[in-house]
Amino acid sequence: MKFTLLYSDALLLVLMIAIFAMVRAIRTNPQTAKKWRYVFQSRVGSASFIIIAFYLLIAILDSIHYRQALPEVVTKGVDKSAVSSQVHYSSEVNSVLDFILADLKANSETTYSAPFSLYSFAKENQTDSLGRIYRDYPRLKFAGSHIDDPSDQASDILKRSAIALGQGLLISLALVGLIKVVLIILVKKQSTRLNQNQTISYLPQKTIYLMLTFLIVSTTWAIDLGSVYHIFGTDKVGTDVFYQAVKAIRTGVLIGTLATILTLPLAIGLGISAGYFKGLIDDVVQYIYTTLNSIPGILLIAASILLIDVYIETHQSDFNLTIERADFKFLSLCLILGLTSWTGLCRLLRAETLKISQLDYVQAAHAFGVPHRKVISRHILPNVTHIIFIALVLDFSAFVLAESVLSYIGVGVDASMNSWGNMINAARSELSRDPTVWWSVTAAFSLMFVLVLAANLFADEVRDAFDPRIVKSGIFGIKRKQAQEI
Repeated sequence: MKFTLLYSDALLLVLMIAIFAMVRAIRTNPQTAKKWRYVFQSRVGSASFIIIAFYLLIAILDSIHYRQALPEVVTKGVDKSAVSSQVHYSSEVNSVLDFILADLKANSETTYSAPFSLYSFAKENQTDSLGRIYRDYPRLKFAGSHIDDPSDQASDILKRSAIALGQGLLISLALVGLIKVVLIILVKKQSTRLNQNQTISYLPQKTIYLMLTFLIVSTTWAIDLGSVYHIFGTDKVGTDVFYQAVKAIRTGVLIGTLATILTLPLAIGLGISAGYFKGLIDDVVQYIYTTLNSIPGILLIAASILLIDVYIETHQSDFNLTIERADFKFLSLCLILGLTSWTGLCRLLRAETLKISQLDYVQAAHAFGVPHRKVISRHILPNVTHIIFIALVLDFSAFVLAESVLSYIGVGVDASMNSWGNMINAARSELSRDPTVWWSVTAAFSLMFVLVLAANLFADEVRDAFDPRIVKSGIFGIKRKQAQEI
């Protein structure tokens, strides 16, 4: 095989390196580390973080791309030793996630089928043993092909579910045991001034272990039964809907993360500059974001995407593979969303900086001749960090939903790329038929809902930990005490 690195894969790698660097920096800062400890000592904060990390893990697995080597073809009558030894690779780009879900990807039917169904959703012309043509629901090619009698389906599902749940429990027990061993090793390496209880007691370990067990068992069950049944049915061309929904996780996670990160430089730089320097700089920044806000966001994004489509059509020679074209359009969408969505955070940072710049310790720094750069880095930026973190997580949810809306109206990611918006867009015409084909929309909505809900719950915990007004008023401590009592 030959590994293929897309631009989005490279950006995800850079993002992971940045996250590890941020974690290392947080550990060296006692104040920031204490605030993050408040986040993770909450049951809601820890559980929602594990769900987000699980989605991120799937996105990473789906970002390790490779191309399979094509079999060597030797024309009859040609000496094999004279054939070139050059290896040719398939134009289809797969990922590690495709390898894990190989059965789900390969088991394609001809058209719609309901979840766990053994028969097609629509009647087709069939021929009996006497050559007579009749219409009936044909048996699916792959779903339940291992059972001869359809009446055995219920018992087969129960049997396979029990085996899958047992395997999932064994894997989760092994993982929990490994985590406990790692925690004991880390405790022993820490300073003797802290005992084990003081070191790890703030983590809600029962919640963490239960959430990990639930995710592992659910994943094991879905992969095991998905290999022999279509647990979320199939779409119009017979592709497994569960496979599509899982593949769309990478699109949702990356578009939410990359677009959010792209908003930060403009929002932080212009917002703090406007509130700190005031005068002409403030007027220019206000004019820019007021003008940008006066343009309807959907129209601006749609016009920009149409320009990208024109560029792709006129430069087709630059994109050798279909996935490269889809990846370019995807990154362009992230860039456009980031460049058109920074105004809200910029306005918040400007207002907060205006207030902080008038406080006594900032005025004292000016009186002592401290440079503006140091005043901003030591006094302004630390006091607006809670706003940045809160906006960061909330914008992530907004961009995930925005991708679905944009794909629904036809100006989102490329049609060849799996995304929740494309799934909803493809299934919208089937919602009006009788009976309704509901499973494509349900699968996309369910996975998107879990991700957005986890991100919003995590954002609430971050707000409680980093907002100085909540910490100083004692509300945060009261909430923590009530949560621990529950």
